Amino acid sequence: MLSDRAKEIVGEADAKMKDAAAFLEEDLRNYRVGKANPSIFNTVSVDYYGTSTPLTQVASITTPDARTLLIQPWERTMLSKIEKAIIDNNLGFTPSNNGEVIRCVVPPLTEERRKDLIKKAKAAGEQAKVVVRNVRRDAIDTLKKAQKNENLSEDTEKEAEEEVQKITDKNIKDIDVLVAAKEKEIMTV
Repeated sequence: MLSDRAKEIVGEADAKMKDAAAFLEEDLRNYRVGKANPSIFNTVSVDYYGTSTPLTQVASITTPDARTLLIQPWERTMLSKIEKAIIDNNLGFTPSNNGEVIRCVVPPLTEERRKDLIKKAKAAGEQAKVVVRNVRRDAIDTLKKAQKNENLSEDTEKEAEEEVQKITDKNIKDIDVLVAAKEKEIMTV
């Protein structure tokens, strides 16, 4: 049975590992895979009266069909600024402005672009795994220090290390699943 201190260390490690996987999942959502997805614009900021403001706070973004994004600014004066911000962000498509809304047609991905996205997804997955492994290392170091300084028994410390290894393996498997799912989505034409 783990002591309270050991449970605390294992719990903190588990939370940090889950954060790494959640961050990866959020990052992978922003990849443009040939389908219209409003989250593509999560990184776009617009100059709103001198303040850099996320696009989602100055306009509504809808997907009328699978290949089109429609941006309806709250104020008409923002049309040219939004259009400029989209072009400056180099998202891979050209916005067209009809005076009321901005329409972005999402072009299909080329084979080369698909391969680049897969490489990028795998690299992001590896980075998340590195974070998970670093958390494991820190947790084990903390457990060893606790054994020396806080009267944590050797058996409890070993048991906690095994628990940390189990959650590490689970989180790395989750990361592999996320990357494989994104890879499949990218390769789906």
